[in-house]
Amino acid sequence: MAGHCCSPRAEGLPAGGAPATVRGQHPLTESAGNGAFGDAASLPGGTFLMGSDDPLAYPEDGEGPVRSVSVGPFQIQATTVTNAQFAAFIAATGYVTDAERYGWSFVFAGELPDVFPPTRGAVQAPWWRQVEGATWNQPGGPLGGRTALAEHPVVHVSFTDAGAYASWIGGRLPTEMEWEYAARGGLEQQNFPWGNDREPDGEHRMNVWQGTFPSNNSTADGWYGTAPARSYTPNAYGLYNMTGNVWEWCADWFILGETHVAKGGSFLCHESYCRRYRVSARQGLGPDSTTGNTGFRCVLST
Repeated sequence: MAGHCCSPRAEGLPAGGAPATVRGQHPLTESAGNGAFGDAASLPGGTFLMGSDDPLAYPEDGEGPVRSVSVGPFQIQATTVTNAQFAAFIAATGYVTDAERYGWSFVFAGELPDVFPPTRGAVQAPWWRQVEGATWNQPGGPLGGRTALAEHPVVHVSFTDAGAYASWIGGRLPTEMEWEYAARGGLEQQNFPWGNDREPDGEHRMNVWQGTFPSNNSTADGWYGTAPARSYTPNAYGLYNMTGNVWEWCADWFILGETHVAKGGSFLCHESYCRRYRVSARQGLGPDSTTGNTGFRCVLST
């Protein structure tokens, strides 16, 4: 597993150890087809300016230079995949996620009860904890006191898990170009899906960390952890939470053969250490990476 400070790196931690009790293995037994795709926006495609040379950008992440790129027409889900949608996939196929097979996943320490037993931290991101039994339907693990809320985005899903769900509904993961084209909502070279002002007229438009990270979150935007997938004002294409809330898997490699691109930032992003809650921002995550702030949405080619 790998990632920026926004997501943990697992160097020095076991790669999974003995698998947990499982229902089966990765292969799927049936497909739901496009009827399970849900609300989506049909985008015509076109040419746009991708990336950013803004002072807020991270050149080391490959955000720049700004370049003109073209995408074809496609459909994209209006929200990230929810726990309810993912539960239907699990019930229909018996699929076993990577976190279940490993027996653990990364959970933000601030979401764990004060009496939670000590757990190992992550390299370069000590606010993450390696929690035994943390999975998509028990995001804090068996002792975490939380169950997956139906309308919140599914988390603790790897790139492989996201791809399996996408295949089940007859879709796929978006390319980075498709994702950024959709997130911009028709705006050119703006930092956010609604413009350049993070909080226009004092209105919170996304779920990111408010206060002092990682010790105090004022929850001024309404949420401490994840928010429901259909929160805040959608962009001009009718897409919700394209920035903030949870990182979203994309199909592209970030570093060939090592990490895949994730876009959008998460509820843990804060300007003091991570401004990756902008549409051009990106990070690389190992395909087996599972955390409490990474989810996905799917696309269909048209």
